Amino acid sequence: MPRESFARTMVVATCLCVVCSVLVSSATVLLRPKQEANQKRQMQKDILQVTGRYDATVPLADLFQQVETRLVDLAAGDYVDPATIDPAKFDPKAAAKDPALSVAIDRADDLAGITRREKYAPVYLVKGPAGALDQVVLPVRGKGLWSTMYGFLSLESNLQTVHGITFYEHAETPGLGGEIDNPRWQAKWQGKVLFDDQGAPRIEAARGDIDLSQPDAVHQIDALAGATITTRGVTDMIRYWLGRHGFGPFLDKQKGKVR
Repeated sequence: MPRESFARTMVVATCLCVVCSVLVSSATVLLRPKQEANQKRQMQKDILQVTGRYDATVPLADLFQQVETRLVDLAAGDYVDPATIDPAKFDPKAAAKDPALSVAIDRADDLAGITRREKYAPVYLVKGPAGALDQVVLPVRGKGLWSTMYGFLSLESNLQTVHGITFYEHAETPGLGGEIDNPRWQAKWQGKVLFDDQGAPRIEAARGDIDLSQPDAVHQIDALAGATITTRGVTDMIRYWLGRHGFGPFLDKQKGKVR
């Protein structure tokens, strides 16, 4: 075969593509366990941070022993037997895409703009020093301006008051909608009351100055300047997941136990 022939060039290019494909595929397979372990550690860190329990000087695994992970049947509001579905192996993102493990959401009910909702979702029960329930962390997600925003909302043990909120994945505009990551804005959620007197989700990010003398102020957080759609997306997302199509049935049953 001539040294500079077209056929020789194609053979070399094909061999190079095959070798590169094998290397990339092998690296993906070999690194997957490490990637999954890193993702799990990051999730645990995010949960501990939203609860105020994270301490960089203490091993993450030791800190996370304060947290019990349970699965909830969202429609019924009951815990799922761990023998039926292992919470440690359940993937909510994958479940939301699986018709057997998710449900379609009517457009009129889809405040969060997520189209489908998994039938089961994890909740994270944070225990106090004496083993009593201290906080409940709920995973939440919803559409912003450019992306689906994924985060955690931590509730005080009364299941009425916000302890903290954080976002771990989104693609909102830096300096505008991306300010949902700003600790100063997240701190404004602390102590806010999630529900009205009738038990309906009432929390909202409000535009303009909040009049602290008004009764509604306990439900309101300052909206992000220049990020109206992102801010509205956060409000709608939280209201959806606190409502009857999200964790509402679960929270209603748990509130009865709290009382």
